[in-house]
Amino acid sequence: MTGILTALILLSSSGLICGALLTVASVFMSTEKDEREVAIRAALPGVNCGACGYGTCDGYAAALASDNTVKTNLCIPGADSVAEKLSQLTGAPFESVVERIAYVKCGGGCSQTVRKYQYEGCSTCAAANMLYGGIWECEWACQGFGDCVLACPEEAISIVDGMARINTRKCTGCGICVSVCPKGIIEMFDDSSRVIVTCSNHDKGAVARKKCKKSCIACRRCEKACPTDAIKIEDNLARINYELCTGCGECAKVCPTGCIEYSDFRGVHNINKM
Repeated sequence: MTGILTALILLSSSGLICGALLTVASVFMSTEKDEREVAIRAALPGVNCGACGYGTCDGYAAALASDNTVKTNLCIPGADSVAEKLSQLTGAPFESVVERIAYVKCGGGCSQTVRKYQYEGCSTCAAANMLYGGIWECEWACQGFGDCVLACPEEAISIVDGMARINTRKCTGCGICVSVCPKGIIEMFDDSSRVIVTCSNHDKGAVARKKCKKSCIACRRCEKACPTDAIKIEDNLARINYELCTGCGECAKVCPTGCIEYSDFRGVHNINKM
């Protein structure tokens, strides 16, 4: 009994001594925060998405405070309102944010895509993807377990017919969903664009069609219909050059499988400007 009490006393004493040492160290080793950096950090939304290119809001704030060449319009989730505050705090001229949104490069679904096997494991896309490349015959198909749904801070993603779908009206363009998709089929694009290709399959047309009814079959009808040469077939898949695209939608009109979508994709920030 005495041995147990001694051990408890020694353990408690050690904890108190360590706590005291840490307190003293925090006082003497702490560095003063730049007041301007603190103010800049407070103006940022705190999403820590990394869309600005600096990893976290803290990183972006530090860069803005120490380097007057860093642009104040890099916070996509914060949009123009945050860019304006940052401009005021740093003295840099205001520049409008180029709003971006996410989209899923897969237009399939349970009714469109052929299933490879019945999966009964851990219900995450990452886990399912590790087993024979996922549950669908199309190796590029969305797995539909919702890793992106859980990651989205704006609840802008839902699972519809077994596949992830993004509500652009809620999307702030943080890009967190991009980083969690094991298939790499979620991409960002400027929400001023009006056309997207909702397929990632690189198989030849006949093979792709057997796997999914909405796959790109590389028929090149979109290429021929485009008046600005903005869409090309590369590696059996239609790709859009948004620098050339005028958003006319002619490619979507002639696509036989409907994998090219024409719509108003404006995100929450641009919709709020209306």
